[in-house]
Amino acid sequence: MRFITYICMTVLCFCVCSSALAALIQVGPGKEFVSPSAAAEFAVDGDVVEIDAAGRYDGDVAVWRQNNLTIKGVNGRPHIRGTGRHAEGKALWVIKGSNITVENIEFSGAAVPDQNGAGIRHEGRGLTIRYCYFHHNENGLLSSSDPKSRILVEYSEFSHNGYGKGFTHNIYIGRIERFILRYSYIHHAKIGHNVKSRAEETLIINNRIMDEDDGSSSYAIDIPNGGLTYIIGNVIQQGPRTENWTVIAYGAEGLRKSANHLWVINNTIVNDRSRGVFFRIANHSKARLINNLLVGKGKLLEGEAAESHNLGPLRDAGLLGKTQYDYRLNSSSPAIDAGLSVGELQNLGDGLDQFTRFEYKHVTDKQLRDISGAIDIGAYEYRELGD
Repeated sequence: MRFITYICMTVLCFCVCSSALAALIQVGPGKEFVSPSAAAEFAVDGDVVEIDAAGRYDGDVAVWRQNNLTIKGVNGRPHIRGTGRHAEGKALWVIKGSNITVENIEFSGAAVPDQNGAGIRHEGRGLTIRYCYFHHNENGLLSSSDPKSRILVEYSEFSHNGYGKGFTHNIYIGRIERFILRYSYIHHAKIGHNVKSRAEETLIINNRIMDEDDGSSSYAIDIPNGGLTYIIGNVIQQGPRTENWTVIAYGAEGLRKSANHLWVINNTIVNDRSRGVFFRIANHSKARLINNLLVGKGKLLEGEAAESHNLGPLRDAGLLGKTQYDYRLNSSSPAIDAGLSVGELQNLGDGLDQFTRFEYKHVTDKQLRDISGAIDIGAYEYRELGD
């Protein structure tokens, strides 16, 4: 008993001491450390690492092994440029620790010998990315497949990531427990998909996902193995030069999850190709398409899904500025007050009504969705200009 008590006291002392030793580590000109990689070697669990945007961090790649770490940019957004270097042949940053938060940092130029380099390669358990910018990497964010890991990406931008052969993407999430993407701008993936997730549960909420005029992505959203998936309140556009006719694909590589339920609700989806398919959904899925505004040419659905209160595909849906990618509604839009109500969404279960409280605000932000009366179809609630 004394031995057990001693062990317990030792563990408690270690935890308290470790917490007490957690520190603020500053990186940049005139700071304690001149580079993030040096801080990565010194930091311990629970530390906060601040990286000053005044520094230049070209080729400064790092491996982060600590747990419960916060790494954030200050005094602007520091830029980690690959310039031909990589960590472990994988990424600019390889994150092996668990429960890591990365805030306000820019990553570009990740390139590795196997053409699968990432801005961040996540190999730990639990990651939050917030206010970050990933561009011109072979992958933006690439995760491993830990079935107990969760990843949250919010208020961030991913653009022009991909090697160019179709196997690398803006965001590629492995077989983890849950992936949440919200209030972010994902665009111009190079041949690959803008968002690809193999997670058991995927929530893609209130984002702008686009190719615009010159993008060459494949799918806007790819959920290749099914799972519990919510695609709600997004502004999605397939450009005229994209590599694939399909906008959203679900189960294209076979349904392999315990629950294969898909909810696609209150999205505005524009197809600027001469033809295409808005939704390609694997048979035997439990899929619901509700309150979606579909604009452009193409077939609504290939596969199986229950549909309710969708509008389109339409040539003219009353968008405020379609050619400028402003998909808010004008006063003549047939989408106004035409949706399944919030109360009816609530009755469907799964807490679906909570996802209609906000709408995407450009760039990488959200705003309250001001619903008066019936909900409008699509990603935006009509409001008079100036509101």
